[in-house]
Amino acid sequence: MLSTHELCRILESGFLPLSCACHVNPDGSLTIKIYEAASGRVDLLLPGVCTAQLTSVRDVSNLIGELRTELRAGRRAFAGGFGCPGG
Repeated sequence: MLSTHELCRILESGFLPLSCACHVNPDGSLTIKIYEAASGRVDLLLPGVCTAQLTSVRDVSNLIGELRTELRAGRRAFAGGFGCPGG
């Protein structure tokens, strides 16, 4: 299982040339912000991403791929199933 620190490190390196900031929320979920550093424009903001299903590098890589698809589609929020159950 990956630590939240490692999860964030992998996520934050997965969106170049855009920047990615990963914040661990008090409930253990993540808030992921993908943005253009020069202008500060936020391209994607995902609050409450559950880490329970992100147990391997492959899982994180799959999440990055899905988020890149959302970015290409021009969406500013993700409607997928990454929220924590019961939350």
